[in-house]
Amino acid sequence: MSIAATPKGERRRQALVAAAADLILEGGIDAVRHRAVAHRAGLPLASTTYYFHSLDDLVASAVQHNGRRELDVMRSRVQCVPPSDRGPESTADLIVDLLVGPGGVGEIERERLIARYERCVATARHPELRDVQQELRAQIEQLLTDLLQRCGRSVHEPQLRRLVAVVDGAVLGALSDLDPDPRALARCILPGVLEGVAPPAEQEA
Repeated sequence: MSIAATPKGERRRQALVAAAADLILEGGIDAVRHRAVAHRAGLPLASTTYYFHSLDDLVASAVQHNGRRELDVMRSRVQCVPPSDRGPESTADLIVDLLVGPGGVGEIERERLIARYERCVATARHPELRDVQQELRAQIEQLLTDLLQRCGRSVHEPQLRRLVAVVDGAVLGALSDLDPDPRALARCILPGVLEGVAPPAEQEA
């Protein structure tokens, strides 16, 4: 039986994961240390090594926790979009809303964006994060596919990552320039990319 199989053990384990996840949002992966996590969770220091094989194991669980929180928000955004044929401009708006967030990006949302891209870079240095990142990427692509279909567009799955790459590149550039609106550049570029990657379904009927 797992050491976290009891209700109390599972509660403690989840508290540690949530604490580590919050630390990642605030200071990146390097902020996750045994003592900091235990203090944030209000648990003994030894609990971090009791419930996790290593610090890397804890970090991977925390990254997955943050990713799932992002996915829950994204999923609710997609579900709120009624099916309707949409032009490239309005479709681009919805894509940016999905991948970046609707409206202005406040300080909390900005920190979440930074944490998301730090997670991508960290995957190159932390092999234990690769499976987590691949799972999250696949689910984001599925949500994007659902959104595009709701907008009356055919989805060319092999090219789907082009849309994500356009948004990622624009947002990263804006974040590094301290641009207060990381949505803007992606919003300008997307309409032209859309026609090649996800044309209106009626054109392929």
